[in-house]
Amino acid sequence: MSLTMTTTFTGHIFEPASKAISTHTTSPRDSSWADGLRGVASIFVVASHTILSFAPHLILPANSSNGPADLFQRPILRLISQGPAWVALFFVLSGYVNALKPIRQARAASIDTALADLASSSFRRTGRLVLPAAAATMISWLLCQFGAYDMARSSDATWMRDTSPSPSISWSAAVASLFKNIFATWMFGQGNEYDQPQWALIYLFKGSMLVFMTLLATVSATSRWRMLALSGLYTWSWASGDYLVGLNIYAGIVLAELSYSWYACKRSYVAEIPAIPLAVFGLYLCSFPNEYADFAPWSSQLLALGNRIVPGTDLGRFWPGLGAQLLAFAILLSPNMKRFLSHPALLWLGKVSFPLYLLHGPLMRSVLAWMVFARAQYYQKEETNESQEVYTIERLPLPSPITFFFVLPIFWCFLLAIAHFWAVKVEPYFGWATKQLEDCVFDRGGRPPTLPTRKK
Repeated sequence: MSLTMTTTFTGHIFEPASKAISTHTTSPRDSSWADGLRGVASIFVVASHTILSFAPHLILPANSSNGPADLFQRPILRLISQGPAWVALFFVLSGYVNALKPIRQARAASIDTALADLASSSFRRTGRLVLPAAAATMISWLLCQFGAYDMARSSDATWMRDTSPSPSISWSAAVASLFKNIFATWMFGQGNEYDQPQWALIYLFKGSMLVFMTLLATVSATSRWRMLALSGLYTWSWASGDYLVGLNIYAGIVLAELSYSWYACKRSYVAEIPAIPLAVFGLYLCSFPNEYADFAPWSSQLLALGNRIVPGTDLGRFWPGLGAQLLAFAILLSPNMKRFLSHPALLWLGKVSFPLYLLHGPLMRSVLAWMVFARAQYYQKEETNESQEVYTIERLPLPSPITFFFVLPIFWCFLLAIAHFWAVKVEPYFGWATKQLEDCVFDRGGRPPTLPTRKK
């Protein structure tokens, strides 16, 4: 009897979406909420870099070990400075969105179409990541060579100073540095010194390829067996310590599979009951700090628990990643959360999220630095190098809080305007170039093959 009930329940969970929604008027395949959530995540990534620049103490869960904590050092409220959590959310959404169409085609038994789309999607993903990143690097390189980063590099704004490179000694060296950093973006263990946030792009690209390869291998399987395979891959990522890419990507694919289940299709408002506490708990886990977790009782508890149940050591990626997964699952259950994240303003943020991610670093180190430090006077500051030698250097001090009250809203409006311009006027050229190359590679223009074919 128990086996019969389990089989029946599993069969209903993974039945085709068309059958599951036959009595409902709302389609479960509306993924616009994911675009809105991506926009929110991009805003918080920029906010975290702003905090790292002007108030880095908020990164810690408390001001000292077992000491007092400021308001924005406390759980959930500290998410304004929690970059790792929002980056993890990018990966979960990448797995979810990239898997939706192939899974729908697989459930409809359109295997050949799914395979063809997977091939073209994997190729298209490469161009849509590489070309904008290279263009953003060139812009940042130009700003650097013309001295636009000099003020940020001499300031007390920690993140802006540490990510502001010096101009090259000659134009020949500058050109060599440009190509070196464009390629360094796509090399593990290296980094783009002209645009530090691009460190995540190679991992996003890896995650996209994991989606395509996983679905390529399981597209012919039934939903039950595909879920079983995904469960195994998720467990393998947990055991191997792949907490940034694998764990979040496979969770996103699972969410895509579940979005076609009968429960997601029903969109029952009863689902709000578990969704809200699940989302709050997910945000709590997202609050786990990347360092000094032993400073506060709440993070110390998660640190101790993680050391017992997590095989790897990178708990600063594991807990925020798990929190991002739970948050996305809670949203999948909740019609109200989906409706909120599908608001036109948030959808617009989702549209400009990638330009916002690419451009905020160069604009913070140039425009924001000028707005904040233009009237500042240098002062002498003693610092210690790696050899523990004390030296004196000139720095630009941080202004009063009232300056940020006026400057930051103006800068944010400027940043969003530039991101919108990029999305509307620049991004289509990258799409066009990728489409032309795709048509050439897949021989969609009716051209004869370059190499002669063997006659039968």
